[in-house]
Amino acid sequence: MAGPLWPRGRRGSTDEALIRSVYEEHGNALLAYATRLTGDRAAAEDVVQETLIRAWRHADALVNGKGSVRGWLLTVARNIVTDRYRAKAARPAEVAESPATPPVEDDHADSVVDTMTVLGALDRLSPEHRDVLTELYYRERSVAEAADRLGIPVGTVKSRSHYALKALRETFREDNRPSVPQQPAGLREVVA
Repeated sequence: MAGPLWPRGRRGSTDEALIRSVYEEHGNALLAYATRLTGDRAAAEDVVQETLIRAWRHADALVNGKGSVRGWLLTVARNIVTDRYRAKAARPAEVAESPATPPVEDDHADSVVDTMTVLGALDRLSPEHRDVLTELYYRERSVAEAADRLGIPVGTVKSRSHYALKALRETFREDNRPSVPQQPAGLREVVA
């Protein structure tokens, strides 16, 4: 940072008065020029503000008598716009999120919860049912490959997978049922 933004003693008040007079004299022209360069009024106002801050920091450049003040201000404004354009071009384009353009990386919290829920439900199954589902769905094997891997007939794999999925559905239904807190009998408080 080139310098502090607070008044710099006795000289600070004269610099401030100088910048106020510069703004009163050149502010409209500077804003029109910046608006033409940026095509955006809000961005142009930011450029004017940054230009005046730089003028305040380099007040001696305004009063040294070399060249015109307006020329110096317009050059500074053009350089600020150029710097912003280059900085924006150096970054990847920003794309707003929408259903048509989903984020590159979704929040994985839901998939973690789903995984934990399924693993908890699988733990409630018998080892035989769990093994069949693991082979068919996790390892993505066919029924014949799962039967070969587990050393059981193809019909048994089909039967176990049917009953395992039925048991999983029941487990999920039980987990989603609302639990009603029950008040233990005989714990009524008597207020005298």
